[in-house]
Amino acid sequence: MTEWSPVRDELRDFALGLPETREDHPWGESVVKVGKKVFLFLGMDEPSEKWAPSFSVKLLSEAHGHALTVEGAAPTGYGLGKAGWVTVPFLAELPETEILLDWVEESYRTIAPKRAVKALDERP
Repeated sequence: MTEWSPVRDELRDFALGLPETREDHPWGESVVKVGKKVFLFLGMDEPSEKWAPSFSVKLLSEAHGHALTVEGAAPTGYGLGKAGWVTVPFLAELPETEILLDWVEESYRTIAPKRAVKALDERP
């Protein structure tokens, strides 16, 4: 286990605790979906020459700018950055985990159907 793995695991576990979510592995990467739509990209389980440990979320609030201040963070490739997606490296000095979880929740709320967001809001 590497030093960034616990943070990745916490983001994954938090995301999977949200209503109607599930993990999938398209392209060999770990993603968390709500319905059929991805709201959290977690990449590969182990770094490689082609993949550095990072996560991607869709942020449409001021959190988008905040996420981009993390060293090495950038708009997500494949045109996703134009839609608000940000890729943040795990190897950078990250904000507190609570902020990262807020980013995951914002991404979820942006992607999830209204019924799932309502179910989240109705939780105690």
